[in-house]
Order: sequence, then structure tokens, then C-alpha cells
Amino acid sequence: MRQLALDIGMAPVPTLANFVAAGNEGALEHLRLWAGNPLRSPVPTCLWGDSGSGKTHLLRAVRESLREQGAQVGWMDADTLQPGEFDDAWEAVLLDDVHLYTADQQAAAFNWFVNAQAPAHGRARWVLAATDRPPADLQLREDLRTRLGWGHVFHLVALGEAERRAVLRRAADERGVFLGDEVMDFMLNRFSRDLSSLMMLLDQLDAYALRTQRAITIPLIKSMLENE
Repeated sequence: MRQLALDIGMAPVPTLANFVAAGNEGALEHLRLWAGNPLRSPVPTCLWGDSGSGKTHLLRAVRESLREQGAQVGWMDADTLQPGEFDDAWEAVLLDDVHLYTADQQAAAFNWFVNAQAPAHGRARWVLAATDRPPADLQLREDLRTRLGWGHVFHLVALGEAERRAVLRRAADERGVFLGDEVMDFMLNRFSRDLSSLMMLLDQLDAYALRTQRAITIPLIKSMLENE
């Protein structure tokens, strides 16, 4: 049986509205207030949590929200191999997966942070960062690590088993699709348990079931893996 290759083009655009906040309501409300207010405080924000807790979803959602308002933002993640210089046109700086940064990326992130907080022109800008552990525990250059921890810090928790099931069930109901308990067990045990990956899988299953005029069952999932 071939491994399922999820089509990233099917993934919905991350937004603050489609983030499942169970256990992370405080962080979500904070980001809604900051992203939605052009006069936002420049005090930096750091989100930390394990893989699958929604850090990258939230950073991308904030980026989309700011862009919809016509704002330019600086973005860096571990795949940004050659980060450029700070741009005075940026309204905010977003730093994802800071714990994975190389020495050069850390130097660039520190430069962006300093220029955002004390720019040569205009008012101070907001910095939003995401890491896998509290800032105090990060193995980063000290000047960057301390700056990540001096503002608002939120611990994100991943959804539990029951919450994942509830979200999948609701998403299936919204599509008019029935997911039996055995299908749900198969999806949760055989594929990535990350919620965004599960939602992409549901989208593919829904499309395949419609195309083949069959209900979503374990045999249908196996058929899709073999034929798609």
C-alpha cells in the first residue's frame, strides 16, 4: 500500500477563525486583539509548545490577517536560508520555529528584533515568535533568548484525543459525511495526528468518496491509498 501524499494545495488557509482553541483561548484572544488593531502595542509575544500545538498555524494566520489589512510583514522560519535585512515598511516581524535557527538566522532574527523595537524611522513594531519550549530554556544566543522572553509569553497545548475526534466529527458533519468510529480509529492510528493533516485527509477522502460514489469506510481509504 502506497503512503498517502497529501496535496498541500488542498489545505485551507490558516486563519484565526479556523483555529481550534481548546485550551489555548487566552493566546487566541491576545492574537485577535493584536492582529486586529493597527495601534497594537509593540510589546513582543512568544508562543511555545510541542509540535502539533498550533504555533505555525497561528503565525501564518496572523500574517494573513495583517496582509488583508494591507500591512507588510517580515517572516522568518527555519527554511529561510538567507534572511534579508530589516525593512522599514514592515508593520510586524514574525519568527517561526526559532529553536531551529542556525547561527546566521539567529543573528538576523536579533537584528530584526532590535530594528522592530527601536526602528530608525517610525514607531516600534510588534514581534511575534514561536518556539518549542519556554524562552528561558532555549539554546540560543543570549541577547535573542532574553528578548523573546520579556514580553507576552503563552504556552500552547495540543488537542487531546477526544478533542481531535470532536473536531473531525464536526468537520465531517459540515460536509455531510458520516465517519464511523472504526473509520475514525483508523485515521487517528494510521496517519499523522496533527489536526491540519487530519483535516487535509478528510478533504481528500470526501473528494474520493464523491468521485467513486461510495461511503467513507476503511476499504475506501485503502482504495484511495492504492489508486490516488
